[in-house]
Amino acid sequence: MTRTFNWRLVFKTMGVLTALEALFMLVPTFTAWWYHEADMGAWIVSSVITWLSSLLILLAGRRAEKRVGEREGYVIVGLVWVVYSLFGVLPFWLSGALPSITDAWFETMAGFTTTGATVIDDVTAMSHSILLWRALMQWIGGMGIIVLSVAILPMFGLGGMQLYSAEVTGVSYEKLSPRIADTAKHMWIAYIMMTIVQCVLLWLFGMTKFDAICHSLSTISTGGFSTRNDSMISDCAAIQWTTAVFMFLSGINFTQLIYLFRGKSERLFNDEETRWYAGAIGVATLFLSFGLFVHYGIEHDVTNLVEIENNIFKAERALRKGFFMVCSAMTSTGFAASDYMTWPKLLWVFVFFLMFTGASSGSTSGGIKWVRIGIFAKSAMAEIKRRIHPNAVIPVRFNGRTVPEQTTSNIMAFLFFYIVIIVLAVLVICASGVNFDEAIGTAVSGIGNVGVSIGQFGPSGTYSTYPSLAKWTLTLVMLIGRLEIFTVLLLFSKALWKK
Repeated sequence: MTRTFNWRLVFKTMGVLTALEALFMLVPTFTAWWYHEADMGAWIVSSVITWLSSLLILLAGRRAEKRVGEREGYVIVGLVWVVYSLFGVLPFWLSGALPSITDAWFETMAGFTTTGATVIDDVTAMSHSILLWRALMQWIGGMGIIVLSVAILPMFGLGGMQLYSAEVTGVSYEKLSPRIADTAKHMWIAYIMMTIVQCVLLWLFGMTKFDAICHSLSTISTGGFSTRNDSMISDCAAIQWTTAVFMFLSGINFTQLIYLFRGKSERLFNDEETRWYAGAIGVATLFLSFGLFVHYGIEHDVTNLVEIENNIFKAERALRKGFFMVCSAMTSTGFAASDYMTWPKLLWVFVFFLMFTGASSGSTSGGIKWVRIGIFAKSAMAEIKRRIHPNAVIPVRFNGRTVPEQTTSNIMAFLFFYIVIIVLAVLVICASGVNFDEAIGTAVSGIGNVGVSIGQFGPSGTYSTYPSLAKWTLTLVMLIGRLEIFTVLLLFSKALWKK
Protein backbone atom coordinates (compact mmCIF):
# COMPACT_ATOMS: atom_id res chain seq x y z
CA MET A 1 0.00 0.00 0.00
CA THR A 2 1.36 3.42 -0.94
CA ARG A 3 1.91 5.69 2.03
CA THR A 4 0.55 9.24 1.76
CA PHE A 5 3.24 11.87 1.56
CA ASN A 6 3.56 13.68 4.88
CA TRP A 7 3.45 17.31 3.75
CA ARG A 8 2.59 18.57 7.22
CA LEU A 9 5.82 17.18 8.58
CA VAL A 10 7.76 18.82 5.74
CA PHE A 11 6.18 22.17 6.63
CA LYS A 12 6.83 21.68 10.34
CA THR A 13 10.50 20.84 9.76
CA MET A 14 10.95 23.72 7.33
CA GLY A 15 9.32 26.05 9.84
CA VAL A 16 11.81 25.03 12.53
CA LEU A 17 14.74 25.47 10.14
CA THR A 18 13.51 28.87 8.92
CA ALA A 19 13.19 30.03 12.52
CA LEU A 20 16.78 28.92 13.00
CA GLU A 21 17.86 31.09 10.06
CA ALA A 22 16.05 34.06 11.61
CA LEU A 23 18.04 33.40 14.78
CA PHE A 24 21.31 33.41 12.83
CA MET A 25 20.32 36.75 11.27
CA LEU A 26 20.49 38.33 14.70
CA VAL A 27 24.30 38.03 14.59
CA PRO A 28 24.82 40.45 11.65
CA THR A 29 21.97 42.59 13.03
CA PHE A 30 23.95 43.03 16.24
CA THR A 31 27.08 43.65 14.14
CA ALA A 32 25.34 46.46 12.25
CA TRP A 33 24.33 48.00 15.59
CA TRP A 34 27.86 47.61 17.00
CA TYR A 35 29.47 49.39 14.05
CA HIS A 36 26.64 51.97 13.73
CA GLU A 37 25.97 50.96 10.12
CA ALA A 38 23.15 52.32 7.99
CA ASP A 39 21.87 48.89 6.96
CA MET A 40 20.72 47.94 10.47
CA GLY A 41 17.11 48.65 9.43
CA ALA A 42 17.43 46.20 6.53
CA TRP A 43 18.64 43.54 8.95
CA ILE A 44 15.77 44.10 11.35
CA VAL A 45 13.23 43.88 8.52
CA SER A 46 14.92 40.76 7.11
CA SER A 47 14.91 39.06 10.51
CA VAL A 48 11.25 39.92 11.14
CA ILE A 49 10.15 38.71 7.69
CA THR A 50 12.07 35.45 8.14
CA TRP A 51 10.71 34.93 11.66
CA LEU A 52 7.07 35.61 10.69
CA SER A 53 7.42 33.35 7.66
CA SER A 54 8.70 30.55 9.89
CA LEU A 55 5.60 30.91 12.09
CA LEU A 56 3.31 30.67 9.05
CA ILE A 57 5.15 27.60 7.79
CA LEU A 58 4.93 26.02 11.25
CA LEU A 59 1.21 26.77 11.30
CA ALA A 60 0.83 24.88 8.01
CA GLY A 61 2.59 21.92 9.61
CA ARG A 62 0.59 21.72 12.83
CA ARG A 63 -0.53 18.25 13.99
CA ALA A 64 2.06 16.60 11.74
CA GLU A 65 2.89 12.93 12.24
CA LYS A 66 6.26 12.52 13.94
CA ARG A 67 7.68 10.31 11.22
CA VAL A 68 10.27 11.27 8.59
CA GLY A 69 10.20 8.84 5.70
CA GLU A 70 12.66 8.51 2.85
CA ARG A 71 10.65 10.74 0.52
CA GLU A 72 10.12 13.42 3.14
CA GLY A 73 13.84 13.34 3.94
CA TYR A 74 14.87 14.01 0.35
CA VAL A 75 12.27 16.75 -0.11
CA ILE A 76 13.34 18.54 3.08
CA VAL A 77 17.02 18.33 2.16
CA GLY A 78 16.31 19.65 -1.33
CA LEU A 79 14.02 22.44 -0.14
CA VAL A 80 16.05 23.79 2.77
CA TRP A 81 18.87 25.16 0.61
CA VAL A 82 16.40 26.95 -1.65
CA VAL A 83 14.34 28.33 1.25
CA TYR A 84 17.43 29.46 3.16
CA SER A 85 18.71 31.22 0.05
CA LEU A 86 15.36 32.91 -0.57
CA PHE A 87 15.43 34.52 2.86
CA GLY A 88 19.20 35.01 2.72
CA VAL A 89 18.69 37.29 -0.29
CA LEU A 90 16.73 39.83 1.79
CA PRO A 91 19.67 41.59 3.56
CA PHE A 92 21.59 42.03 0.29
CA TRP A 93 18.57 43.38 -1.53
CA LEU A 94 16.97 45.52 1.18
CA SER A 95 20.26 47.13 2.20
CA GLY A 96 21.11 48.00 -1.40
CA ALA A 97 24.38 46.08 -1.22
CA LEU A 98 23.18 44.02 -4.21
CA PRO A 99 20.13 45.75 -5.70
CA SER A 100 19.86 43.15 -8.48
CA ILE A 101 17.80 40.09 -7.47
CA THR A 102 19.95 37.96 -9.79
CA ASP A 103 23.17 39.09 -8.11
CA ALA A 104 21.71 38.78 -4.61
CA TRP A 105 20.47 35.25 -5.37
CA PHE A 106 23.83 34.28 -6.87
CA GLU A 107 25.79 35.58 -3.86
CA THR A 108 23.44 33.90 -1.39
CA MET A 109 23.44 30.53 -3.12
CA ALA A 110 27.24 30.73 -3.44
CA GLY A 111 27.32 31.31 0.30
CA PHE A 112 25.03 28.55 1.56
CA THR A 113 26.48 25.97 -0.87
CA THR A 114 30.00 27.05 0.24
CA THR A 115 30.93 27.74 -3.38
CA GLY A 116 32.41 31.15 -2.64
CA ALA A 117 31.88 32.66 -6.11
CA THR A 118 31.15 36.36 -5.74
CA VAL A 119 29.63 39.13 -7.85
CA ILE A 120 30.99 41.88 -5.58
CA ASP A 121 33.87 43.72 -7.23
CA ASP A 122 34.92 45.62 -4.11
CA VAL A 123 34.13 43.70 -0.93
CA THR A 124 35.92 46.32 1.16
CA ALA A 125 33.06 48.70 0.32
CA MET A 126 30.57 46.35 2.00
CA SER A 127 29.42 46.87 5.57
CA HIS A 128 30.71 44.69 8.40
CA SER A 129 27.28 43.08 8.77
CA ILE A 130 27.14 42.07 5.10
CA LEU A 131 30.69 40.68 5.20
CA LEU A 132 29.89 38.69 8.33
CA TRP A 133 26.65 37.37 6.81
CA ARG A 134 28.58 36.13 3.76
CA ALA A 135 30.96 34.21 6.01
CA LEU A 136 28.17 33.01 8.30
CA MET A 137 26.16 31.66 5.37
CA GLN A 138 29.11 29.50 4.40
CA TRP A 139 29.65 28.36 7.96
CA ILE A 140 25.97 27.35 8.27
CA GLY A 141 26.04 25.54 4.95
CA GLY A 142 29.46 23.97 5.49
CA MET A 143 28.69 21.36 8.08
CA GLY A 144 25.23 21.25 6.63
CA ILE A 145 22.00 22.88 7.67
CA ILE A 146 20.49 19.43 7.96
CA VAL A 147 23.26 18.09 10.22
CA LEU A 148 22.60 21.03 12.52
CA SER A 149 18.87 20.44 12.39
CA VAL A 150 19.31 16.74 13.17
CA ALA A 151 20.95 17.80 16.43
CA ILE A 152 17.94 19.91 17.46
CA LEU A 153 14.92 18.26 15.76
CA PRO A 154 14.42 15.73 18.60
CA MET A 155 13.53 18.74 20.77
CA PHE A 156 10.46 19.14 18.53
CA GLY A 157 9.62 15.44 18.48
CA LEU A 158 11.04 14.86 15.00
CA GLY A 159 13.48 12.17 13.91
CA GLY A 160 16.53 12.91 11.80
CA MET A 161 18.02 9.67 10.46
CA GLN A 162 16.53 10.05 6.99
CA LEU A 163 17.62 13.68 6.82
CA TYR A 164 21.16 12.83 7.89
CA SER A 165 21.57 9.98 5.41
CA ALA A 166 20.16 12.13 2.59
CA GLU A 167 22.47 15.09 3.29
CA VAL A 168 25.85 13.67 4.39
CA THR A 169 28.27 13.54 1.48
CA GLY A 170 29.98 10.45 0.11
CA VAL A 171 28.97 6.85 -0.62
CA SER A 172 28.41 5.96 3.04
CA TYR A 173 28.32 7.54 6.47
CA GLU A 174 29.46 6.53 9.94
CA LYS A 175 27.69 7.12 13.23
CA LEU A 176 29.73 8.08 16.31
CA SER A 177 26.97 6.94 18.67
CA PRO A 178 23.76 4.88 18.45
CA ARG A 179 21.63 8.05 18.34
CA ILE A 180 22.09 10.01 15.11
CA ALA A 181 21.35 13.27 16.94
CA ASP A 182 24.35 12.65 19.21
CA THR A 183 26.53 12.08 16.14
CA ALA A 184 25.39 15.42 14.71
CA LYS A 185 26.10 17.16 18.02
CA HIS A 186 29.64 15.72 18.18
CA MET A 187 30.32 16.88 14.63
CA TRP A 188 29.09 20.40 15.35
CA ILE A 189 31.11 20.64 18.56
CA ALA A 190 34.26 19.71 16.61
CA TYR A 191 33.24 22.17 13.88
CA ILE A 192 32.82 25.02 16.37
CA MET A 193 36.04 24.25 18.24
CA MET A 194 38.11 24.19 15.05
CA THR A 195 36.61 27.54 14.04
CA ILE A 196 37.48 29.09 17.41
CA VAL A 197 41.05 27.75 17.39
CA GLN A 198 41.76 29.04 13.89
CA CYS A 199 40.20 32.40 14.72
CA VAL A 200 42.49 32.83 17.74
CA LEU A 201 45.58 31.85 15.74
CA LEU A 202 44.78 34.23 12.87
CA TRP A 203 44.27 37.05 15.37
CA LEU A 204 47.56 36.26 17.14
CA PHE A 205 49.39 36.28 13.78
CA GLY A 206 48.18 39.79 12.94
CA MET A 207 44.67 39.72 11.52
CA THR A 208 42.05 42.03 12.96
CA LYS A 209 39.49 40.29 15.14
CA PHE A 210 36.74 40.83 12.58
CA ASP A 211 38.80 39.51 9.66
CA ALA A 212 39.95 36.55 11.75
CA ILE A 213 36.33 35.64 12.53
CA CYS A 214 35.18 35.92 8.91
CA HIS A 215 38.13 33.99 7.47
CA SER A 216 37.80 31.24 10.08
CA LEU A 217 34.10 30.82 9.30
CA SER A 218 34.96 30.59 5.59
CA THR A 219 37.94 28.26 6.07
CA ILE A 220 36.38 25.56 8.26
CA SER A 221 33.35 25.51 5.97
CA THR A 222 35.69 25.33 2.94
CA GLY A 223 33.72 28.25 1.50
CA GLY A 224 36.28 30.87 0.49
CA PHE A 225 34.52 34.20 0.97
CA SER A 226 37.04 36.81 2.08
CA THR A 227 36.83 40.34 3.48
CA ARG A 228 39.55 41.49 1.05
CA ASN A 229 39.55 41.88 -2.72
CA ASP A 230 42.81 39.94 -3.04
CA SER A 231 41.63 37.05 -0.86
CA MET A 232 44.67 36.07 1.28
CA ILE A 233 47.42 37.13 -1.13
CA SER A 234 48.57 40.04 1.04
CA ASP A 235 48.65 38.05 4.29
CA CYS A 236 51.88 37.06 6.02
CA ALA A 237 53.41 33.59 5.81
CA ALA A 238 52.14 32.55 9.27
CA ILE A 239 48.54 33.34 8.35
CA GLN A 240 48.81 31.53 5.03
CA TRP A 241 50.35 28.45 6.66
CA THR A 242 47.66 28.43 9.36
CA THR A 243 44.85 28.75 6.85
CA ALA A 244 46.32 26.02 4.65
CA VAL A 245 46.57 23.60 7.57
CA PHE A 246 42.96 24.23 8.60
CA MET A 247 41.79 23.82 5.00
CA PHE A 248 43.58 20.46 4.98
CA LEU A 249 41.96 19.43 8.27
CA SER A 250 38.53 20.53 7.07
CA GLY A 251 38.92 18.21 4.09
CA ILE A 252 39.12 15.16 6.37
CA ASN A 253 36.01 13.18 7.29
CA PHE A 254 34.76 14.86 10.48
CA THR A 255 34.01 11.55 12.19
CA GLN A 256 37.66 10.61 11.72
CA LEU A 257 38.75 13.98 13.10
CA ILE A 258 36.61 13.42 16.18
CA TYR A 259 38.31 10.08 16.77
CA LEU A 260 41.65 11.91 16.46
CA PHE A 261 40.58 14.52 19.00
CA ARG A 262 39.52 11.71 21.34
CA GLY A 263 43.02 10.23 21.17
CA LYS A 264 42.11 7.39 18.79
CA SER A 265 44.55 8.44 16.09
CA GLU A 266 44.78 4.91 14.70
CA ARG A 267 41.24 5.25 13.34
CA LEU A 268 42.33 8.23 11.27
CA PHE A 269 45.61 6.76 10.05
CA ASN A 270 44.00 3.42 9.19
CA ASP A 271 41.25 5.05 7.16
CA GLU A 272 42.01 4.36 3.51
CA GLU A 273 40.22 7.42 2.14
CA THR A 274 42.25 9.67 4.45
CA ARG A 275 45.44 8.07 3.15
CA TRP A 276 44.34 8.63 -0.45
CA TYR A 277 43.47 12.24 0.35
CA ALA A 278 46.64 13.02 2.32
CA GLY A 279 48.80 11.23 -0.26
CA ALA A 280 47.25 13.22 -3.10
CA ILE A 281 47.80 16.46 -1.18
CA GLY A 282 51.46 15.50 -0.64
CA VAL A 283 52.19 14.52 -4.25
CA ALA A 284 50.35 17.52 -5.70
CA THR A 285 52.13 19.88 -3.29
CA LEU A 286 55.57 18.55 -4.28
CA PHE A 287 54.79 18.90 -7.98
CA LEU A 288 53.33 22.40 -7.69
CA SER A 289 56.00 23.62 -5.27
CA PHE A 290 58.81 22.42 -7.50
CA GLY A 291 57.20 24.17 -10.47
CA LEU A 292 56.87 27.39 -8.49
CA PHE A 293 60.46 27.14 -7.23
CA VAL A 294 61.67 26.96 -10.82
CA HIS A 295 59.26 29.74 -11.78
CA TYR A 296 60.58 32.06 -9.05
CA GLY A 297 64.13 31.45 -10.30
CA ILE A 298 66.93 29.40 -8.75
CA GLU A 299 70.19 30.98 -7.66
CA HIS A 300 72.92 28.68 -8.99
CA ASP A 301 75.95 29.96 -7.06
CA VAL A 302 75.75 27.74 -3.96
CA THR A 303 78.97 29.27 -2.56
CA ASN A 304 77.37 32.69 -2.20
CA LEU A 305 75.63 33.01 1.18
CA VAL A 306 73.16 35.60 -0.08
CA GLU A 307 72.11 33.41 -2.98
CA ILE A 308 71.74 30.42 -0.64
CA GLU A 309 69.47 32.48 1.60
CA ASN A 310 67.51 33.60 -1.46
CA ASN A 311 67.04 29.97 -2.50
CA ILE A 312 65.83 29.05 1.00
CA PHE A 313 63.36 31.96 0.94
CA LYS A 314 62.13 30.98 -2.52
CA ALA A 315 61.82 27.33 -1.48
CA GLU A 316 59.69 28.24 1.54
CA ARG A 317 57.59 30.57 -0.57
CA ALA A 318 57.10 27.94 -3.26
CA LEU A 319 56.21 25.26 -0.69
CA ARG A 320 53.78 27.58 1.11
CA LYS A 321 52.07 28.78 -2.06
CA GLY A 322 51.97 25.24 -3.46
CA PHE A 323 50.53 23.67 -0.30
CA PHE A 324 48.02 26.50 0.10
CA MET A 325 46.71 26.30 -3.47
CA VAL A 326 46.58 22.49 -3.47
CA CYS A 327 44.56 22.50 -0.24
CA SER A 328 42.36 25.35 -1.50
CA ALA A 329 41.57 23.65 -4.82
CA MET A 330 41.23 20.10 -3.52
CA THR A 331 39.02 21.01 -0.56
CA SER A 332 36.98 23.38 -2.78
CA THR A 333 37.67 26.31 -0.45
CA GLY A 334 38.72 28.74 -3.17
CA PHE A 335 41.02 30.98 -1.14
CA ALA A 336 44.06 32.31 -3.01
CA ALA A 337 47.57 32.93 -1.67
CA SER A 338 48.59 34.19 -5.10
CA ASP A 339 46.98 34.71 -8.50
CA TYR A 340 47.66 31.36 -10.14
CA MET A 341 46.63 32.77 -13.53
CA THR A 342 50.01 34.56 -13.55
CA TRP A 343 51.84 31.23 -13.16
CA PRO A 344 53.09 29.12 -16.08
CA LYS A 345 50.15 27.54 -17.89
CA LEU A 346 51.04 23.99 -16.80
CA LEU A 347 50.76 24.98 -13.14
CA TRP A 348 47.39 26.74 -13.25
CA VAL A 349 45.94 23.99 -15.44
CA PHE A 350 47.14 21.53 -12.79
CA VAL A 351 45.32 23.57 -10.11
CA PHE A 352 42.20 23.51 -12.28
CA PHE A 353 42.22 19.70 -12.51
CA LEU A 354 42.60 19.47 -8.73
CA MET A 355 39.19 21.13 -8.48
CA PHE A 356 37.60 17.93 -9.79
CA THR A 357 38.82 15.76 -6.95
CA GLY A 358 37.36 17.17 -3.74
CA ALA A 359 38.55 15.90 -0.38
CA SER A 360 37.04 13.24 1.91
CA SER A 361 33.44 12.16 2.24
CA GLY A 362 31.84 13.45 5.41
CA SER A 363 33.86 16.67 5.16
CA THR A 364 32.70 20.16 4.25
CA SER A 365 34.33 20.04 0.81
CA GLY A 366 32.70 19.62 -2.59
CA GLY A 367 33.96 17.72 -5.61
CA ILE A 368 33.95 14.02 -6.42
CA LYS A 369 35.56 12.88 -3.12
CA TRP A 370 38.51 10.52 -2.74
CA VAL A 371 36.47 7.51 -1.61
CA ARG A 372 34.83 7.50 -5.04
CA ILE A 373 38.11 8.11 -6.85
CA GLY A 374 39.78 5.32 -4.85
CA ILE A 375 37.06 2.76 -5.49
CA PHE A 376 36.84 3.78 -9.15
CA ALA A 377 40.63 3.36 -9.57
CA LYS A 378 40.59 -0.03 -7.84
CA SER A 379 37.64 -1.15 -9.96
CA ALA A 380 39.53 -0.16 -13.12
CA MET A 381 42.61 -2.13 -12.03
CA ALA A 382 40.46 -5.12 -11.10
CA GLU A 383 38.87 -5.03 -14.56
CA ILE A 384 42.32 -5.18 -16.18
CA LYS A 385 43.18 -8.22 -14.03
CA ARG A 386 39.89 -9.91 -15.03
CA ARG A 387 40.84 -9.44 -18.68
CA ILE A 388 44.06 -11.32 -18.02
CA HIS A 389 42.43 -13.94 -15.75
CA PRO A 390 38.81 -14.30 -16.94
CA ASN A 391 37.94 -17.04 -14.41
CA ALA A 392 39.47 -15.34 -11.38
CA VAL A 393 37.31 -13.81 -8.66
CA ILE A 394 38.88 -10.41 -8.00
CA PRO A 395 36.92 -8.40 -5.46
CA VAL A 396 37.41 -4.68 -4.98
CA ARG A 397 38.34 -3.88 -1.38
CA PHE A 398 38.33 -0.55 0.41
CA ASN A 399 39.20 -0.11 4.07
CA GLY A 400 39.67 -3.87 4.25
CA ARG A 401 36.09 -4.63 3.20
CA THR A 402 34.74 -5.87 -0.10
CA VAL A 403 32.95 -3.09 -1.96
CA PRO A 404 29.40 -4.17 -2.92
CA GLU A 405 28.48 -4.07 -6.59
CA GLN A 406 25.72 -1.61 -5.73
CA THR A 407 28.29 0.85 -4.36
CA THR A 408 30.43 0.54 -7.47
CA SER A 409 27.37 1.11 -9.67
CA ASN A 410 26.46 4.13 -7.56
CA ILE A 411 29.90 5.64 -8.13
CA MET A 412 29.76 4.98 -11.88
CA ALA A 413 26.35 6.64 -12.06
CA PHE A 414 27.57 9.59 -9.99
CA LEU A 415 30.56 10.16 -12.28
CA PHE A 416 28.33 9.86 -15.35
CA PHE A 417 25.86 12.47 -14.11
CA TYR A 418 28.74 14.66 -12.90
CA ILE A 419 30.14 14.87 -16.43
CA VAL A 420 26.69 15.22 -18.04
CA ILE A 421 25.79 18.17 -15.80
CA ILE A 422 29.10 19.87 -16.59
CA VAL A 423 28.50 19.41 -20.33
CA LEU A 424 24.94 20.75 -20.15
CA ALA A 425 26.05 23.69 -18.01
CA VAL A 426 28.86 24.53 -20.45
CA LEU A 427 26.39 24.55 -23.37
CA VAL A 428 24.02 26.95 -21.61
CA ILE A 429 26.83 29.18 -20.31
CA CYS A 430 28.43 29.35 -23.76
CA ALA A 431 25.02 30.21 -25.25
CA SER A 432 24.85 33.17 -22.86
CA GLY A 433 28.06 34.59 -24.33
CA VAL A 434 30.88 33.23 -22.12
CA ASN A 435 34.07 31.93 -23.77
CA PHE A 436 34.37 28.15 -24.06
CA ASP A 437 37.38 27.73 -21.75
CA GLU A 438 35.89 30.01 -19.10
CA ALA A 439 32.53 28.24 -19.42
CA ILE A 440 34.23 24.91 -18.67
CA GLY A 441 36.12 26.46 -15.77
CA THR A 442 33.06 28.01 -14.15
CA ALA A 443 30.94 24.87 -14.65
CA VAL A 444 33.58 22.68 -12.98
CA SER A 445 34.04 25.27 -10.26
CA GLY A 446 30.28 25.47 -9.69
CA ILE A 447 29.51 21.77 -9.40
CA GLY A 448 32.61 21.27 -7.24
CA ASN A 449 31.61 24.24 -5.04
CA VAL A 450 35.07 25.76 -5.49
CA GLY A 451 34.18 29.34 -6.43
CA VAL A 452 37.29 30.54 -8.24
CA SER A 453 37.81 29.47 -11.83
CA ILE A 454 40.12 30.41 -14.69
CA GLY A 455 40.52 33.43 -16.93
CA GLN A 456 38.68 36.57 -15.82
CA PHE A 457 36.88 34.46 -13.18
CA GLY A 458 40.14 33.44 -11.50
CA PRO A 459 41.41 34.62 -8.09
CA SER A 460 41.68 38.27 -9.15
CA GLY A 461 38.26 38.43 -10.82
CA THR A 462 34.57 38.22 -9.88
CA TYR A 463 31.36 37.06 -11.53
CA SER A 464 29.93 40.58 -11.78
CA THR A 465 30.17 40.55 -15.59
CA TYR A 466 28.78 37.02 -15.85
CA PRO A 467 25.59 37.06 -18.00
CA SER A 468 22.30 36.72 -16.10
CA LEU A 469 21.38 33.42 -17.78
CA ALA A 470 24.79 32.03 -16.84
CA LYS A 471 24.37 33.20 -13.23
CA TRP A 472 21.02 31.44 -12.81
CA THR A 473 22.42 28.32 -14.47
CA LEU A 474 25.46 28.30 -12.22
CA THR A 475 23.36 28.70 -9.05
CA LEU A 476 21.48 25.55 -10.04
CA VAL A 477 24.78 23.77 -10.69
CA MET A 478 26.05 24.90 -7.26
CA LEU A 479 22.96 23.44 -5.59
CA ILE A 480 23.24 20.14 -7.46
CA GLY A 481 26.92 19.91 -6.53
CA ARG A 482 26.24 20.66 -2.86
CA LEU A 483 23.52 17.98 -2.69
CA GLU A 484 25.75 15.52 -4.57
CA ILE A 485 23.45 15.16 -7.59
CA PHE A 486 21.28 12.20 -6.52
CA THR A 487 19.21 14.10 -3.97
CA VAL A 488 18.10 16.52 -6.69
CA LEU A 489 17.59 13.84 -9.35
CA LEU A 490 15.55 11.65 -6.97
CA LEU A 491 13.04 14.44 -6.49
CA PHE A 492 12.16 14.07 -10.18
CA SER A 493 12.07 10.26 -10.07
CA LYS A 494 8.66 8.55 -10.38
CA ALA A 495 10.00 5.57 -8.47
CA LEU A 496 10.59 7.66 -5.35
CA TRP A 497 7.06 9.05 -5.35
CA LYS A 498 5.44 5.68 -6.10
CA LYS A 499 7.23 3.87 -3.25
